[in-house]
Amino acid sequence: MEIQLLLSRDRETCYHDPVRGFKTRLVNGRLFSSTNIGMSLEDAKKSAAYKAVNEYVKDNTVIGVGSGSTVVYAVHRIAERVKSEGLKLVCVPTSFQARQLIIEHGLVLGDLESNRRLDCAIDGADEVDAKMVLIKGGGGCLLQEKIVASCADRMVVIADYTKDSSKLGQQYRKGIPIEVVPMAYVPIKAKVEQCFGGCLKLRMAVAKAGPVVTDNGNFILDWHFDDGKEHDWDAVNREVMMIPGVVDTGLFVGMATKAYFGQPDGTVTERYKAKQTAQMAPTIGRA
Repeated sequence: MEIQLLLSRDRETCYHDPVRGFKTRLVNGRLFSSTNIGMSLEDAKKSAAYKAVNEYVKDNTVIGVGSGSTVVYAVHRIAERVKSEGLKLVCVPTSFQARQLIIEHGLVLGDLESNRRLDCAIDGADEVDAKMVLIKGGGGCLLQEKIVASCADRMVVIADYTKDSSKLGQQYRKGIPIEVVPMAYVPIKAKVEQCFGGCLKLRMAVAKAGPVVTDNGNFILDWHFDDGKEHDWDAVNREVMMIPGVVDTGLFVGMATKAYFGQPDGTVTERYKAKQTAQMAPTIGRA
């Protein structure tokens, strides 16, 4: 009996040998047998989040708390360390979800009015390329996430292995989010398509009629770009930001200090900010 191909997609292939009864998974060039692929995707997220919190969260610091499913594990670990180690922390949220997580875990809730400089921001990502350029905003919180990250000395990304790509668009297929003023979404869509190609779609809500409305009262256009060619994402981001009505984009260029990727075998791989990447937005002095 031949070995069966169970799954094949970008950078991940799974095989099953029905005679020997084991499974093998090839992920990002690394081979994992059935003895070390038992962890779920949630376990991989948890591994990355815990390691990042253990290494970057220090006593008497202000922490930016990101949004998304992986951040849930980070907040849980922060709360554990506050309880066991007596850490004194202030947590600044990037979204309604992050604010609720901070409150539910009994952490000290802060804001940028009282804490203009953060020691560290911990956040997830929809995709991270080899140059540490991120796509964020799949959950619609890109503007506040970028604001908080720009105020932090270090931005730390936590994700599972499916978010690790050599180039943007390799694994994440939902496009680059662009937050826009509602009245301008049609001309912005036309201008981006004319200048950069691809297709922009207005993100529609699931549990309500009409489009998604962000925490800031804006719409989101998801730009499905041509992933078959090379892009200077720093230049693209700057040009898109110059279009009147664009509030911000889900491109985070030169902002991430370090990324942690939880792997199927329970290990965590790390990637550091490339030296040639554009510099992070200037931070504001602490109050």
